[in-house]
Amino acid sequence: MAKIKTSYFCQNCGAQSAKWIGKCPACGEWNTYVEEVVQREELTPTTAWKVGSSSAQVSGKPKPIADISYQEQQRIITQDQELNRVLGGGIVPGSMVLIGGEPGIGKSTLMLQIALSLTSLCVLYVSGEESEQQIKMRAERLVAQTSDCFILTETGTQNIFKQIEQLRPQVLVIDSIQTLHSSFIEAGAGSVSQVRECTAELLKFAKESGTPVFLIGHITKDGNLAGPKILEHMVDTVLQFEGDRHMTYRILRTTKNRFGSTSELGIYEMLGSGLREVSNPSEILISQREDSFSGIAIGGTLEGNRPLLIEVQSLVSPATYGTPQRTSTGFDGKRLNMLLAVLEKRGGYRLGTQDVFLNIAGGLKVEDPALDLAVCASILSSFEEMPIPSTACFAAEVGLGGEVRAVNRVENRITEAEKLGFKDIYISKYNKKGVDLSRFSINIHAFGRLEEVFTSLFG
Repeated sequence: MAKIKTSYFCQNCGAQSAKWIGKCPACGEWNTYVEEVVQREELTPTTAWKVGSSSAQVSGKPKPIADISYQEQQRIITQDQELNRVLGGGIVPGSMVLIGGEPGIGKSTLMLQIALSLTSLCVLYVSGEESEQQIKMRAERLVAQTSDCFILTETGTQNIFKQIEQLRPQVLVIDSIQTLHSSFIEAGAGSVSQVRECTAELLKFAKESGTPVFLIGHITKDGNLAGPKILEHMVDTVLQFEGDRHMTYRILRTTKNRFGSTSELGIYEMLGSGLREVSNPSEILISQREDSFSGIAIGGTLEGNRPLLIEVQSLVSPATYGTPQRTSTGFDGKRLNMLLAVLEKRGGYRLGTQDVFLNIAGGLKVEDPALDLAVCASILSSFEEMPIPSTACFAAEVGLGGEVRAVNRVENRITEAEKLGFKDIYISKYNKKGVDLSRFSINIHAFGRLEEVFTSLFG
């Protein structure tokens, strides 16, 4: 009888060790090493994905890059414009896309809705978590319906590939990768070995057949994708589906994309009939208020190629305790402290004894420095109890010397503000170089110093 080969894997990062270790040297977590069987069965034509004859004859010799033939593949354009934007212009044939998100955020709803909307393609939706009746109940609630979407409730990869050979789908959806198991590995479903092996088999299928594969993945309590880190390296695109389950809006964000930008953003609204695309997110990120309140400013930012106008809310109040609080939601806390120091040093505003609370409305997390001027204006508005006109917005970076610095693609930000009905926008005077500002009907105020902006706003 052959000896069973085992090894120890970290369930947090996927690191491998020949013996059990209390603390993982790779990620630093304690008690995460689990023994798993690593002996692999021999591949047979009846149980493995059959490799095509063309791929079996491919030579392993290196070629000059000039001799490699290349034909640009036609992307699959879906009816979901938000998904098309996030993927970089549509689904690339033969690509593997990993979608992660918290439980109940709407990953399965999103993928089933996309599968049902691909009316001209044969789609196979494989579920290892729900029954056929549950998927049918969800499909009844969705608006898009098609007869070209096939449902398979299976967790064994060998059985899945048998059905794939018979059906020959053009798009494959797996819900979820942590529920699949391969007979080649004697470990439980969801273990590091199983996740890695199942992903490798699906990747081999996607590249050899040219079929795009969507994988739904679980996440850990820290918000990272569960399983080994190699899972994210193997796939072509990693999407993060974010949002508060108690709120109606969801954000589809790209963290890795071999076929497009990683700065794109898709916004959806969760309704009873499924996920609705939000084509103009600036309208939902700006609250509709009748009265003027202090501490509210509108800033122009960019997410990929999409300009967004978002609401910055600040609350400045005297510190009750000895140490003032600095709390920010959706904005970098260290950058907030830097801007507060600039306001105190360069502007002369005594904020050292004040509690400062900052919030980016809509649940967004913003890293664009063009929001600096809006943050400073919002903080000063709350500190002085002087509301900012609701028709004004800001798009500029603030330097340590109190200077208002230029930002890139300011024309897109001005166009978005003009489209939404704003009358005034405050930018850096250095943005006027090489930009024709006369074609805009909005009033453009260009300044070089913070005190000039505040004098124009508050007098």
